[in-house]
Amino acid sequence: MSYVIISVHRPHPEHREALIGSMHRFGAAMAGRPGLISVQTLADTGTDRLVGLAIFETEDDFARLIPLARAAVADDPFDVWESEPIDGFRLAEV
Repeated sequence: MSYVIISVHRPHPEHREALIGSMHRFGAAMAGRPGLISVQTLADTGTDRLVGLAIFETEDDFARLIPLARAAVADDPFDVWESEPIDGFRLAEV
């Protein structure tokens, strides 16, 4: 079974590139580590939304790796960059 996190971001237009950079740093902090299957930064082609997608082997792998990713973006001003709160999903296979 895998464990998936999805984060939906709605950046202010003038902060879009900064947010994309932040999302890339978030993923890079976990890249190549055991337990991470995939991490991607995606843009919804029909809206201004950006989507972060990370797939882990297990929820335990998520719990072990996510502090590394969060630390990489801890000082980023999401409250300035985002036009709305981030929608986050933690998804487990059923």
